[in-house]
Amino acid sequence: MYKKILIVAAHPDDEVLGCFGTVAKFIQDGYEAYTLILGEGKTSRDEIRVIANRQNEIAILNSEIHKANSIIGIKKVFIESFPDNRFDSVDLLDIVKAISKVKEEIKPDIIFTHYKDDLNIDHKITYTAVITATRPMQSESVKEIYSFEILSSTEWNYPLLFSPDMFFSIDDTINLKLQAMKEYKSELCEYPHPRSLEGIALSAQYYGMSVGKKYVERFKVVRIIS
Repeated sequence: MYKKILIVAAHPDDEVLGCFGTVAKFIQDGYEAYTLILGEGKTSRDEIRVIANRQNEIAILNSEIHKANSIIGIKKVFIESFPDNRFDSVDLLDIVKAISKVKEEIKPDIIFTHYKDDLNIDHKITYTAVITATRPMQSESVKEIYSFEILSSTEWNYPLLFSPDMFFSIDDTINLKLQAMKEYKSELCEYPHPRSLEGIALSAQYYGMSVGKKYVERFKVVRIIS
């Protein structure tokens, strides 16, 4: 059955880290997929939020976003500019409206988004905004919602509460995930940082062993309506 997927991510590269192996599989199976990036990225690295000082870097990052998403065949990327690591300074309603606008345009069946108890405040708020924007009304298109983990955010929280109950094998798409991450040259870290290419592959391999696969991505099921 033909379905549409929407990835709702707080920051550039979260979409790759969270679910690109899985979404790549769905695209290969004929699904249509879209990405919404809510945060601008970069500006939290300044002592104060001075966007003008970061315009060139933001332009480079936006280019990386499109290149990374094209690797797996994302049909369209939507980019908002909420302040990086400062989503709590914005009215929740504004973030909900941004998600709702995209959701109403594409009418997705499935949403992949952040886990509610991540260390990062933007991830937490993104989750809440997604749940708010997808209330299970009779006319709601979204029937499945999955929370993904983000390396160096989900596992760095304490106590660790992420308890996955859905595992997708990405044996055939791990290389696409890594190729997409390579496009985020401004975001990649050196091993042993979790957000290194080696760290991403090792994590997928380690989690795969727990369910008898070579590589997996893990998710917490939020909602499935059949």
